[in-house]
Amino acid sequence: MKKLFALADCNNFYVSCERVFNPSLEKHPVIVLSNNDGCVVARSNEAKNLGIKMGTPEFQIRQVIKNNNVAVFSSNYALYGDMSKRVMNILSQFCPKLEIYSIDEAFLDFSGININNTIKNASEIRSKVLQWSGIPLTLGIAATKTLAKVASKEGKKNSSGIYQINEDTDLVRLLQAISVEDVWGIGRKISEKLKMNNIHNALQLRNADQKWMRKQFGVAGLRIVKELLGESCLPLEEVLPSRKMITTSRTFATPVTSFEGLREAVSTFTSMAAEKLREQGSATSVLTVFILTNRFNKDKFYYNHRVIELPVATSNSMVLTDHAINALREIYREGYKYKKSGVILNELIPDDQVQSNLFSSNNRPKDGLIMRTFDNINQTLGAGSIRLASEGTGKLWNMKFELKSPCFTTRWSDLPEVNT
Repeated sequence: MKKLFALADCNNFYVSCERVFNPSLEKHPVIVLSNNDGCVVARSNEAKNLGIKMGTPEFQIRQVIKNNNVAVFSSNYALYGDMSKRVMNILSQFCPKLEIYSIDEAFLDFSGININNTIKNASEIRSKVLQWSGIPLTLGIAATKTLAKVASKEGKKNSSGIYQINEDTDLVRLLQAISVEDVWGIGRKISEKLKMNNIHNALQLRNADQKWMRKQFGVAGLRIVKELLGESCLPLEEVLPSRKMITTSRTFATPVTSFEGLREAVSTFTSMAAEKLREQGSATSVLTVFILTNRFNKDKFYYNHRVIELPVATSNSMVLTDHAINALREIYREGYKYKKSGVILNELIPDDQVQSNLFSSNNRPKDGLIMRTFDNINQTLGAGSIRLASEGTGKLWNMKFELKSPCFTTRWSDLPEVNT
């Protein structure tokens, strides 16, 4: 059976999520900021037309924001994550074989669909996602995942939101217009080396010598060339691979000077990381805690970390937090203004393959029940509904979210009200 893929890409996803619950933002310039309200991470088309670039610090465009009445929001990850799940659930109803590639993208397996019906099916999917979730979608269809990415970019340029690359497509024109660094799978370092060898766009990459590509960039580089030639080398990954490392860290809105403040932050990060562990059914045997001050303050810069090797791998928030706090005690120094801290979990293994220690006091069945109850409460009542006492309540260390919208779909108190 000939392979056929569709890339479903949510348009300006963070902005679209904000617009679902605030229709007055339609056709209005909107931007969403990164952690601590720092840089632009999402823009509406109207904001793009004003010349606002991705990654621009907010303070550099305040006059543009003021002059054009741009709506500005802090990142609302709880809302965006939940809306992503809704979109992916809808997509799975129409196409059971799919690969969730990112929070706003998924590859769909269109193989077996009559070539004359692909546009019709894509149009129905797009219509239902918009109707049931409020999120606009672009679908790019092609024989390979890499070309589906190319098709998706073209789909954003037309009103239908759909583009299919087939035998009649002027593929030479499309590929020639794509810079080599914008090809899916080509990073900055690879693109620099390609340009040094006179390969500047996707067409030149497609026509590159395959033996040379393999010698320079290995099998991964060769696969990209073949994918651009229409030969499918990247299968659909229906099950997301488990992460080999989990990092949870934050840059604080204001510096933290006390051990108590850092303890609350590290406890929170550890608990968050442990929840991610349980989500993918893993356990960790190595825990790293790090803290640092503002790296630009050379006169009083301090960084330190501590690595803890656990006697028995675990995903228990309480056990991991105890170890993390002990590690923090070893590296904390008074007299510094700490700007950031974090927790890293390494050496991850499947939870059902944990080998117990003869001298361990852990009661795995009981601990597992407690953690499942812990997670169920937070999933039902909202994140943070139940937490460890060491996480505190004030969270003075928390990030800056002065322009955050309500958590419309994940917190009872934030449910939209309809006045009749």
